[in-house]
Amino acid sequence: MNILLICVFLFADSNAPPVSIELKSGTDAELKTKEQLQRLLAAYDLSKYTYTRQITVDENAIPHSHPVLTLHTRHLHSDDELLSTYVHEQLHWFLDAHPQQTAEAEGQLRKLYPKVPVGYPDGAEDEESTYMHLIDCYLEMQADRQLLGPERAAVVMKFWARDHYRWVYKTVIEDESKIGSIAEREHLSLQDAQTH
Repeated sequence: MNILLICVFLFADSNAPPVSIELKSGTDAELKTKEQLQRLLAAYDLSKYTYTRQITVDENAIPHSHPVLTLHTRHLHSDDELLSTYVHEQLHWFLDAHPQQTAEAEGQLRKLYPKVPVGYPDGAEDEESTYMHLIDCYLEMQADRQLLGPERAAVVMKFWARDHYRWVYKTVIEDESKIGSIAEREHLSLQDAQTH
């Protein structure tokens, strides 16, 4: 074990209950993703981004937050992408725990962006979800910067902006200060998210 890894372990929250990771089918890809996630959970202090401790890895699923946070096996080649996906889905739990603030922020975003895309690849499943994802993806970008540093976070965000929720991620990157102001005003900043 190298010195850097030892230092990272020292900063992990040892008082937090462990995250439970189940496999949907027990395939090799699911097992490798579980091991990858366990390694990331040990290497980074994700306690301030963790709201649910039940995780399922399902190679046939699209990642989602509810009712059980579910990840797929697509990011075996990229720790940064898996870490960002984990944080993204966890942040949905933060927003769900603050429905009034989230609704207020969505209302302000509707004024800023009166027409938003719905459906893959540019938007989410419906209008409300697209507006909510502007907040979630904004928070994800902030968290990625804290965890990965600005350069690696920028690479991940640019990848997402070409992959899924494309309009959402492009808008978050281009209008970061506008979306950030709304999140702060409604107490949905990353600082608010980390005080759970």
